Amino acid sequence: MSDTLVQKRLRYIERQRALRANAPAAFERAQPSGTGPANRHGMPKLPVGQHEVRNWPVLDLGDLPDVALSDWRLEVGGLCENPFTLTWEQFMALPQADDVSDFHCVTTWSRMDNRWGGVRFRTLAELAVPAPEAAHVLCTGYDHMPGTRIPYTVNLPLARAVEEDVLLVHTWEGQPLPREHGGPCRMITPKLYAWKGAKWIRRIDFLAEDQPGFWETRGYSNSAEPWFEDRFA
Repeated sequence: MSDTLVQKRLRYIERQRALRANAPAAFERAQPSGTGPANRHGMPKLPVGQHEVRNWPVLDLGDLPDVALSDWRLEVGGLCENPFTLTWEQFMALPQADDVSDFHCVTTWSRMDNRWGGVRFRTLAELAVPAPEAAHVLCTGYDHMPGTRIPYTVNLPLARAVEEDVLLVHTWEGQPLPREHGGPCRMITPKLYAWKGAKWIRRIDFLAEDQPGFWETRGYSNSAEPWFEDRFA
């Protein structure tokens, strides 16, 4: 790794700190709605329009990829200084994180206090060193709309992706992430509706312009803020 890349990485890490401190709010002047005590982010525990469940319902496009660990790859590219591809062994060798967070599905259910293990998105971003003009992220899954080659994609601002609790998880409740929930690896976005975290994730691209994903082009909200019932465009 050249000195130039080291310097760029250090500058990006400073920029990332600012991004995390000033994550964009879709509803700056609105009051968040929900019930229960405040969560660790100061929001009501259960967002407006949601009900708590004890199980973990399964929702997908109807395509259930079966990705062997030996075949799994994560490509990271787009507008970045250091694009790379990770094998499973390389992914697991990165700094690992454990976290407990809630999971809010746009179909009105929430599962609380999930125990996750994985790699923070920001760890991957620091390795990739997004270009100064990179402000958005597009994630792509291994799954496709049945009968087509249209992959699942999802977009979010880079500032939301580098938040502390956004992880690429491989472990749930102390066990390998189940295949039906996106195993071996999916992304989670606890402060946003769960469709913003791609199941069976295989690629991350850093972009200058926002590029709506699979559900966003089909009428779902671009911002997906649960405490403002921000479900549809």
